[in-house]
Amino acid sequence: MKKHKMLFFRILMSFVVVLSFATSIQAGEVYKLALSLAITGPTSDAGNPYAKGVEDYFRFVNDTKLLGNDTIECTIRDDQYNNDVTKRNFEDFLDQGIVLYLNYSTGSTMGLKRDFEEEKIPVIPASFHAGNLIDSNYIFLPIASYSEQIIGLAEYVAKNHKGGKAKIALFIHPSAFGRGPVEDLTKAVKAGLNIEIVEVVEHGQDLDNTAMLKRLKSKEVQYVLCQTVQSPVATMIKDANSLGYAAKSFGEAGKITFMGAHYTGGNDLIALSGAAAENFFWTTSYRLTSEKSAGADAQLALAKKYGRDDKAANSHNYTNGIMVAQVATEAIKRVKEKGEKVTRSSLYEELNQMNGAKAFQADTTVGPVTYSKTDHAGVDVLQLYRVDGGVFRSVGVPFSSEYIKKIK
Repeated sequence: MKKHKMLFFRILMSFVVVLSFATSIQAGEVYKLALSLAITGPTSDAGNPYAKGVEDYFRFVNDTKLLGNDTIECTIRDDQYNNDVTKRNFEDFLDQGIVLYLNYSTGSTMGLKRDFEEEKIPVIPASFHAGNLIDSNYIFLPIASYSEQIIGLAEYVAKNHKGGKAKIALFIHPSAFGRGPVEDLTKAVKAGLNIEIVEVVEHGQDLDNTAMLKRLKSKEVQYVLCQTVQSPVATMIKDANSLGYAAKSFGEAGKITFMGAHYTGGNDLIALSGAAAENFFWTTSYRLTSEKSAGADAQLALAKKYGRDDKAANSHNYTNGIMVAQVATEAIKRVKEKGEKVTRSSLYEELNQMNGAKAFQADTTVGPVTYSKTDHAGVDVLQLYRVDGGVFRSVGVPFSSEYIKKIK
């Protein structure tokens, strides 16, 4: 009887071991990622849809078994655009064993740069500040930097302005996020870019830009290039329209043409400024849902699948969030296909090899995502858009800045 009991116990234990092994195979690996950003508070108009894009794409990856039985667990926390909260979140994420980190703001990305180096963790931020890449090995920008975007806009002005050297003003956010491109555009002018920078305006809390616009008009400024967020731009272009200063076509004589980089535009700008947004020129590397494409269809389908409203579904910042999640997933997928363990180190190496024949063709962007040891700016091409009939429409084809290469 005792022998039978021992035999039964051994068989039972063998069954438990086999079942446990089978369950672990079925469950797969869990890859931990994290994101800290402003879901509420300042810049939440960008952060909120961005967070939804990240969340929805990773849900899609897991639900469709894009990584087989392996899954991605991405912890998303609201830091309300507070750098101290971001740092605490990041330290907690490290304790959770994350292999890749998605950060948000310029200030926190710059502030945590040394931490990223010490931890040797690849980071994809929502900030496209060129300064993120200085003395950094582990930060990977999703698309062309703000500097490249502003210089690209200035190049378009120089090529298409009629009648002598174009006079421009810069309307910027009073932070590293806003100031970053000013020095680089100044370098481009010194390198031969045929424009004149008449004034740099750091916007404040004033809701009336009348005095500033009259001053720029008196200085014969015909183009205002914006590097900030949508709200102050919306207020400014509404004021310009009220004064009768806003150009109805590019470079209209005696009027001001308004232009901006990624975070100044999108559907939120149109919603905030209404008809005043007409003829606003804007650049980014993302595809928009206002134009038919496979990427736009996929984005709208994703938003519908996870119950997002139309505002989120059509936001370029929802696209932005989807895209960074796509890049992270692709890096994990490629490491797995090599039969390697997914770690911070293997993901870092894989991202650096994402170029040439290994470039990542994301359906959310107008060009491929490319990284190398010496180039951590992802999509190297931009698309110019213009508000036409209340929606953003493409102007020309995707392009690359000429002068960004001359000033590096």
